[in-house]
Amino acid sequence: MPRRSVLAGLAGAAIGPRGSAGQGGAPPPASANGGEIRFGALYPFSGSLSLLGDESFRGVEIAVEERNAAGGLLSRPVRLVKGEAADQNQAVVEARRLLGAERASGLFGTFSSALSFAATQVAEMQRVPYFELGAIGDPITERGFRTLFRTCPRASDFAREAVNAVPDTLAPAWGVAPGAIKVAVLHEDGLYGQSVSASQEAMLGARGLGLVEKLAYPARSPDLSTAVQRLKGAKADVVLHTGYQNDIIVFYRAMREAGWRPRMVIGSGAGYSGVDTMRAVGPDFDGTMNVDFTQFEVNERMAPGVRRFVEAYRRRYGSEPRSGHSLANYTGARVCLDAVQRAGGLEADRVRAAMLATDLPEGATPSGWGVRFDERGQNTRAKPFVLQWQNGKQVTVFPAEAAVARLRAQFGPAG
Repeated sequence: MPRRSVLAGLAGAAIGPRGSAGQGGAPPPASANGGEIRFGALYPFSGSLSLLGDESFRGVEIAVEERNAAGGLLSRPVRLVKGEAADQNQAVVEARRLLGAERASGLFGTFSSALSFAATQVAEMQRVPYFELGAIGDPITERGFRTLFRTCPRASDFAREAVNAVPDTLAPAWGVAPGAIKVAVLHEDGLYGQSVSASQEAMLGARGLGLVEKLAYPARSPDLSTAVQRLKGAKADVVLHTGYQNDIIVFYRAMREAGWRPRMVIGSGAGYSGVDTMRAVGPDFDGTMNVDFTQFEVNERMAPGVRRFVEAYRRRYGSEPRSGHSLANYTGARVCLDAVQRAGGLEADRVRAAMLATDLPEGATPSGWGVRFDERGQNTRAKPFVLQWQNGKQVTVFPAEAAVARLRAQFGPAG
């Protein structure tokens, strides 16, 4: 589906009457909520995106609980109200409910780019802050919204690091000229996949790398054997893949059944970050590279506080984090809550001024990101890292100051 069709459809879905919370562009009075400050937490808690949606929510939950333990926000307790966003239409409906009946003063979200693109329009129309902590599609922050702030990197940032990894890391490791490496782009056809793959295609050309195939597919495809045969026929050395958990599993199964694999697969976050994906695929996943949010095998000098977050996560949920999405959302939520505290209130203009005044250098947060928002509300100091699955763990291999392991040039089971 062409990107303009997706964007036009979502824009139409978000149009509708304003909820009661946003008639005057001001948050509801605290007295209406018994003195508490409510924020909506809009994520996919069911369906194929639910695992990483819930993992993202956990990061926000830990940040809010820390804030409450330290005295709350503006001297009041913070309460998170969950909103279910399994698809774009539901994201719009739930955003209206959270800002209307639930009287939320702002929204946290959303993991999925398509869901975020739809829901953020509701908040903008009602002049209520929307804090996007995990959806990376570039178009989200390219619409001139004044109440939208994104703390995480963009799809184009992911694409840049994935493309640069070919000439800067793989070519030297393989002892070949970068121009001799045949690169293919494979992606799910939603806003997430479209954004990353479009940037990858442009950046491949800019780096003088050959694109031998570009393929799109529906994220819920049960079979990718045809795509694998085309990649095999193109003799792709590297496949840049943008996908979610289920379609990644289908892709690896198709490669195994075809008896073929490229020299390397480089993922772009989402399903490639999850421990459950690695376990579902099995040994074939070893060596897979991934450009992603900060994960937990990282040099803490670059990501101060990451170990403390893991300990807090273990205490709260009784398990290890399932992906770095919880860390990204925790970092982002802390930044946003701190800005609201400095703003002294939740009025849209005051929050915007406080967010734009935030100035943290790279390496100052548990994710290793800095914070500086541009006029579009995009954090310009959030950058993804290059990672690799090695012996069942996802380790940081680039940049050097964040790395804890060296790149292994072999894709597939070590042997």
